[in-house]
Amino acid sequence: METSLETVALFSLKLAYEEEGLSPILRDDMVMGDYQRDIFELLVKRGDVETIQLKMNECLGLALDALGGVEKPLGRELHKLSADLRQAQSLEQLDPPLLALKGYLKDIL
Repeated sequence: METSLETVALFSLKLAYEEEGLSPILRDDMVMGDYQRDIFELLVKRGDVETIQLKMNECLGLALDALGGVEKPLGRELHKLSADLRQAQSLEQLDPPLLALKGYLKDIL
């Protein structure tokens, strides 16, 4: 799960900050400081669903803005998928929406 969390964060930040022609954002970039696998690993071990959701919502909010918000088709779909993540109440419930978000963000990058 930690890898999926880090990947969703990375893809979201790529949408928000990566500009064509410049160096791509990588997992070890400073912008990924609060969203690295080891941080998510600790949160998963603690079962801290609320903090995981908070971190994901920060990244997904940036991605949503980069896509033009909920007024645009890509933004509407991202918002819909994000809602499922926000409603999860356990780590097990985080998995399906997280995988859906990961696939969706990968497709639109």
